[in-house]
Formats: sequence, C-alpha cells, structure tokens
Amino acid sequence: MSDTKSAVPLTGAQKAAVVLMNLDQEAAAHIMQELTEVESEEIAAEILRLKRVDADIADAALTEYHDLALHSAGRLRGGRDVATGLLEASFGQEKAAGVLSRVASSLAGRAFEFLEQADAGQVALLLDGELPQTAAVVLAHMSPDQASAVLDILDVEFRVEAAHCLATMSKASPEAVRVVAETLRARAGAVVPNREQVEPAGGVQPLVDIINRSSVASENALLDALGRRDPELAEEVRSRMLTFSDIVKLEARDVQQVLRGIDTAVLALAMKGAPETVQETIRANISERNRAALDEEMEVMGAQRLSKVEDARSEVVRAIRQLDAEGVISVHRGDEGEYVE
Repeated sequence: MSDTKSAVPLTGAQKAAVVLMNLDQEAAAHIMQELTEVESEEIAAEILRLKRVDADIADAALTEYHDLALHSAGRLRGGRDVATGLLEASFGQEKAAGVLSRVASSLAGRAFEFLEQADAGQVALLLDGELPQTAAVVLAHMSPDQASAVLDILDVEFRVEAAHCLATMSKASPEAVRVVAETLRARAGAVVPNREQVEPAGGVQPLVDIINRSSVASENALLDALGRRDPELAEEVRSRMLTFSDIVKLEARDVQQVLRGIDTAVLALAMKGAPETVQETIRANISERNRAALDEEMEVMGAQRLSKVEDARSEVVRAIRQLDAEGVISVHRGDEGEYVE
C-alpha cells in the first residue's frame, strides 16, 4: 500500500500509523514507548506500507484524536526512513534494527506463504536442482522451525552451501524474491496472488535461528562443515547461538520458569562439568527439596559420556528457547564473554 487514496476505512494500526507520522519524532517516540513491542511492530509495518497519505484520509483518522485534529495539512510521508527514525528514537538503534528486520522479514515472507502447509520433504523436493542461493532465499523467508526441518534433510554438501549463502546474504531485490517465489509456486502447482514485497532479511541471525531449532547432531555437523569452509563465519554463528551457559543471563524468575519443567535427572546430567557460575545459578533457583534431590542425583551419577551431557543441556536450551518464543521469559544476549568448559 504505497499510496492511500480510497475511502476504505483505516484499520486501528493504520490510524495509529497516520497519527504518529503526523507528530514530530520526539512526541511520537514517547507514544511508541508506551506500546508493547508487538504493537510497535504492527504500527511500524503500516508506516512502511503507507508511503503517502492524502490529507482527507489523514483528517478522518486524526479527528479521533482531538488534540491532533488541526495538524493534518498536506500529504504525510511514511516509508522506511520514517519507520527507522521513529523506532530508533523510541527504542535505540540496536533494538530498532531488530524490530525493523522482523517487520521486513515478515512482509517479505508473504511471497512464500504457499509453502507454510508443505512438509519439509516437499520443500526439499522443490529445492532439488536449485542453486544454493535460491535455497538460502527460501529458508530466510520460512519460519525457523520449518526451515530447520528442511535443512536437516537436504544433501549434506548442498546444506552447507545453502547455509553459507544464507549467512552471507544481506539483501535481495524484491523482484528477485518474487521471481524465486513464483518459480517455486509454479512447480508446486499452487496459485498465490502477488503481494507487495519489501527487503527480505538474510544474514547470520536467520541461520542461527534455524540451527538453534535443529537436532544436536545436525547442529554439530553443519557447524563443523561450515567451519571448514569459512572459519570466521562459523565462529560468528557459534558466538550468537544460545548455549546452556546462557542460563546465567536470565532473570531469576525466568530461570525458575525454565527449571520448573526439567526432570531432576536431566538437570543433574546437564550440570556435569558446568562452570561454577552456572551451577550456582541453578541451585539458587530451585527449592530446598529439589536441591537436595539434585545433589543426591549428582553424587551417585559418576562419569558420563560427553554426548549424554550435551543432550541433557540441549533439553534445557530447548526449554529456554520455547519459553522465550512464547513470551513467557525474555532472553537477553549481551556482550559477555563465553564460558570455557
């Protein structure tokens, strides 16, 4: 929706976008700070879509806000620059970049909505014979869970090539994304109407999101292969991935939420050889009774295979990721150095 000219009633998010576009950046930023991140993303998406808004349509929205009704002269401008400036003023540059990236990725991903109901095997079959760059574009616009399942069953060599392309891809033109989507849609026998596209999101983070949802075996194999191909890139991917040791970065109440669903035997195994700070964080956030049961479990455990310890830690990490995705807890990744076990 690059221009709004019709008399079709605006949605609530569109009205909010028009109002914020009509305010100076500082005032709009104060309003955005009072909204939830989900609400901010929805409004930012509308600002991106609304390139220009005619005065009569702006007037209709602004009359709902008595103190702004007299500020609706001219044609208001939206677009990426407006959305970026508003988000940066509201949340700071780093957080704004994340919000804008998610919005852009969401809008661009609509070209591949026809794949949402396809299983991993069907998507992998569609990618058979395609270039790794094509696969990377597709994976970047799928949900991390679905993309992870697809990545798991691709040919090993092709998987590494596609992962490398995904991590090193920054932008692709909307037209290029549209061509890839339409080609695959035609091969899939589906008919999906064209929709407005924005810049698709590639880069290291989408690959990290995908790998974080893979099995331990797939994760290790892919990172090892990627390390042989591009050691610097593999190290960056590893540095961004959520690990068992990251539990120390959670708020105490969030640690308690995570540990609530972990079996004592699994937790004891995961703590085997873990840094003291990790063990202290876990012990401090369980009940005295569970702490005694955990100590007893660890005393009788003895030596354990590294693979079993890693599997147990992966179960804890999966719980963290799941609760984070559901919004139950919040994972903050700072600049802290990694632990060496």
